[in-house]
Amino acid sequence: MSEDKHHHIVPYRLYVIVLVALLVLTFASIGITSIELGEFTVAAALLFAVVKSVLVLTYFMHLKYDKPYIKLMVAFVFAIFVVVIVITFLDYLYRV
Repeated sequence: MSEDKHHHIVPYRLYVIVLVALLVLTFASIGITSIELGEFTVAAALLFAVVKSVLVLTYFMHLKYDKPYIKLMVAFVFAIFVVVIVITFLDYLYRV
């Protein structure tokens, strides 16, 4: 009874690189608050958050090595998130 399980071995070096990237992005998102970007401050913070979440999903949650339908479900969740954010920004934009 052999199962078709494909194990992937990820080197620790890759985890360290992703960890350093996440730390740099975290400090950059903290630093972006001191820069006056006006109406783009929230968008910049959300951009940093999206990049960090993609890194975590891809490497730490092993989405890179998962089945395609799971990737599709995660993409669907991100699409819903984008729709909610766009609706929120439109509400904020057209307030009286």
